[in-house]
Amino acid sequence: MTKEEIRSYLELYRDLGFSTVYKRPAAQQSAVAVSEPLPDPVVPEVRSNITRPETILPSIVPADDSLEKIRADIGDCKRCRLCEARHTIVFGCGDENSRLVFVGEGPGADEDAQGIPFVGRAGQLLTQMIDNTASKEGIPIRRQDVYICNVVKCRPPENRTPLPDEMQTCGQFLFRQLTVIQPKAICALGATAMKALLNTKEGITKSRGQWHKWNGIPVMITYHPSYLLRAYNQAAKREAWADLKALLHFVYD
Repeated sequence: MTKEEIRSYLELYRDLGFSTVYKRPAAQQSAVAVSEPLPDPVVPEVRSNITRPETILPSIVPADDSLEKIRADIGDCKRCRLCEARHTIVFGCGDENSRLVFVGEGPGADEDAQGIPFVGRAGQLLTQMIDNTASKEGIPIRRQDVYICNVVKCRPPENRTPLPDEMQTCGQFLFRQLTVIQPKAICALGATAMKALLNTKEGITKSRGQWHKWNGIPVMITYHPSYLLRAYNQAAKREAWADLKALLHFVYD
């Protein structure tokens, strides 16, 4: 194993919350272990208009990866409890070569039935937001020209928020999707997508409308369309449209 591979593993354990790792000394075969401190995290230089340090993840992408391979690896997934009540695995849809990827939380009832992300009421609003904003700004794209997926691929019971272990289990496939597509920017829709991509505890209202980074790719945080459907969220609707306008100009200008 090379030094770079060892460092990648150590950084992964550090990101998972471990402060030390243990190994048996080569000269001994006893159960006595030696504690070795993990290396200090390396914070890469980021542009001044990026508000958070960039999160660099150890590579989890197989050689010659593709969306087709990722879907095949998911298979009839039984890796977490979400498989128990789901009808359909909702992988993603849209232009696989798109410069823009939208990431949501997880499928709802309509998505679970059809196998396509964002087709219910929230999805219809997202489609209107993309199509109408692009049209008003003179940007020649529509919903089918972007790629849309979710943090988890199976519907959580009663549309509850995915649990941390469910997000971690399914997150490996999301990260592979993003790595294969290599978009110019990612739009995280809502707090769950934000936490999955940025590993942050900050609230959505504090983070939205700002540029962040995931593995070198700029990330815009905005509200989930389901939140915008609530009648009392008029101010949030205006903020989300402003976020989307800035996002589309960044990607397509």
